[in-house]
Amino acid sequence: MAPWGNEKSGDSKMIVTTTPSVEGRKITAYHGVVVGEAILGANVFRDIFAGITDIIGGRSGAYEESLAEARSTALAEMEDRARAAGGNAVVGVDLDYEVINNMLMVSASGTSVTLEG
Repeated sequence: MAPWGNEKSGDSKMIVTTTPSVEGRKITAYHGVVVGEAILGANVFRDIFAGITDIIGGRSGAYEESLAEARSTALAEMEDRARAAGGNAVVGVDLDYEVINNMLMVSASGTSVTLEG
């Protein structure tokens, strides 16, 4: 899978990948497991329109947008924690999705590492 990157103003791009290593780059230090979570509440009107979409068929754009937002937030939080731990990359990333009491929870976890070069 291709690495993710979450560039923020002033931040250098961090490599974030599901693989245990980065091809062509040597891991020089491991800084531990880092996690980011995002929980988004479901909007009542979105739920109604999503239900209509489900009945007539098609994709639920509202839920897809919420899912993308939660995933982006969880990855950004994980990256921030990786930087704080001293890493410049995150390897072995895993994304988990759960629905809890009509709320969407996304968690991202991986290992913060320092890559050479």
